[in-house]
Amino acid sequence: MAEFTGGDDYQAEFDPKAYLEYYKLGEGTLGEENLNFVLKHYCKTFTSGVVKGDTLIDIGSGPTIYQLLSACESFKEIIATDYTYRNHLELEKWLKNEPGAFDWSPVVKYVCELEGNRGKEAEKEAKLRKTIKQVLKCDVHKSNPMDPLILPPADCLGSSLCLEAACKDLNAYRVALKNISSLLKPGGHLVLSGDLGCSFYMVGPKRFSCLVLREEFLREVLSETGVFIQEFEVLYRDDKIIDDSCDFSGMYFIVACKGKAI
Repeated sequence: MAEFTGGDDYQAEFDPKAYLEYYKLGEGTLGEENLNFVLKHYCKTFTSGVVKGDTLIDIGSGPTIYQLLSACESFKEIIATDYTYRNHLELEKWLKNEPGAFDWSPVVKYVCELEGNRGKEAEKEAKLRKTIKQVLKCDVHKSNPMDPLILPPADCLGSSLCLEAACKDLNAYRVALKNISSLLKPGGHLVLSGDLGCSFYMVGPKRFSCLVLREEFLREVLSETGVFIQEFEVLYRDDKIIDDSCDFSGMYFIVACKGKAI
């Protein structure tokens, strides 16, 4: 079993630029298949009119924005969060449109086409930059992950590829899910995506551990947390693509609703 890489490892060794190599569209990579899957589901979820509101908090945004491209059409304010300062800096670089920022334009173009807004890439980027109001520090292992800040409960909580990377074991995952769910108002939506059956992923030369998740466990832990699944989609790995940068067996996309307060 791979040795667990915790928060200190991420602060010291996680290279956002190397990680962003997973998000280059048009190169026929394993990351591309996964990205197409989640982008289609984010588009469907956030353009349906069901998942909307004032505020969305994105937990563990990393240096990425793909997960927020459709959401900015349905929320007035997005709060991006991450544990490591390097990811904050990389995200801020894109938000400020600085030289050397990652080029998301192929991904933005794809999302605009999914949404039926071909040719509106510049407007989409401008809208997302305006909607992301803050980039904050977040630690999913704290009972208030935004500590010392106390945020008003959000209408929607998003998280992609975060908890399975941050949690050492299934019990830690249970606690972390409960912690982040406390940021969501009753009746609010939780939108989760990530890897199934994954024990590690590479970021440049560095190997990071991942908690092996199964569909049954996710269904069980969401139910325990008082979150009711509305949609659970799985994409199994295409074995024809040879790639040893990550050993996942599939991808999941979940939309769930936090139970009303009794």
